[in-house]
Amino acid sequence: MALIVQKYGGTSVGTIDRIKAVAEKVKRARERGDSVVVVVSAMSGETDRLIGLATQIESRPTPRELDVLLSTGEQVTIALLSMALNAIGCPARSYTGGQVQVRTDSAHNKARIRAIDGARVRADLDAGSVVVVAGFQGTDGQGNITTLGRGGSDTSAVAMAAALKADECQIYTDVDGVYTTDPRIEPKARKLDRITFEEMLEMASLGSKVLQIRAVEFAGKYRVPLRVLSSFEEGAGTLITFEEDDVEEAKIAGIAFAKDEAKLTILGVPDEPGVAYKILGPISDANIEVDMIIQNVAAAEKTTDFTFTVHRNDFDKAMGVLRHTAESLSAREVSGDKRIVKISLVGVGMRSHAGIASRMFEALAKEGINIRMISTSEIKISVVVDEKYLELGVRTLHDAFQLDADGSLDVVA
Repeated sequence: MALIVQKYGGTSVGTIDRIKAVAEKVKRARERGDSVVVVVSAMSGETDRLIGLATQIESRPTPRELDVLLSTGEQVTIALLSMALNAIGCPARSYTGGQVQVRTDSAHNKARIRAIDGARVRADLDAGSVVVVAGFQGTDGQGNITTLGRGGSDTSAVAMAAALKADECQIYTDVDGVYTTDPRIEPKARKLDRITFEEMLEMASLGSKVLQIRAVEFAGKYRVPLRVLSSFEEGAGTLITFEEDDVEEAKIAGIAFAKDEAKLTILGVPDEPGVAYKILGPISDANIEVDMIIQNVAAAEKTTDFTFTVHRNDFDKAMGVLRHTAESLSAREVSGDKRIVKISLVGVGMRSHAGIASRMFEALAKEGINIRMISTSEIKISVVVDEKYLELGVRTLHDAFQLDADGSLDVVA
């Protein structure tokens, strides 16, 4: 007998018929002999509806009261799913986050889990019941209801699996696994049987929307085997696990991309110690996250050019801050570009193989795609290109690295 934590997102429980279908899926797992804890989100669209109600009263709702309101979405789902399970002869009990003592900090609307007391859940499992838990929520040290932010139900499920030492945490969603890239961009994208935590973390941080990044971090930290499956069709999905022994095959896991990028450049800044802080300090103070950074020094002129990227939504705000900084530093020019995208190649095989970056750059060059910026890590190479080349760039790299086959390459080590 295995202990499984299953998580179902809003689309999976979006209607009564879908809730009944989830109940049947859970029952089948029980009939195989597994103990099952189910973590659910609010029904599809419900969180947005509740936010809409709140903003009709306050344009910026009080965070504590907003958490009280938003937590009701999951409470509806746990009750309905428990009813559906009991109706088909599968004993079930529902619990809010507070009832199973999901303890968080006090950061309303974006709380982080500190501890979970699994005693109540284990008692029900031992009694033969399915336990249905509200995701996305908990309580702080003063008993206030808190929520974990968008996508927080994934984190709830992984945290519950860690607390219970579950054999596997299964994330059911509207896709049947993790693909080498977005199938809407590259129809030849292949579903991966498995991917490492490091690779999935990079994919999630670079724009892949299959899993919430905090959930992947949590699963990796507490070594919780994670599997992504479809709520609507049968299949083994994708197992997210620890680094495999066969990374010598130079395996590339996939290609991620981010459309919402913007680039800012400040030219002719005096080349002196602390100039990077003088540029990026005010950006940070404005609560704007910076991604890629490039600095070029013109030795003859004793000046430097500094380029960085931010989320496109922050472009106008960042540009205003940078223009003010340019005046104080007597910079020559400030420019920006919102028509860029980031394309990233991800794979643990990069650690032990040369030639991957050169093959990437060669493939893009053959298609006339100019690279504007480059960033690398142990298992990732990211490039910034003009947004008009997004689909061509993804398809080109997918072909160059043969990701529609088995993801392995012939490269010289």
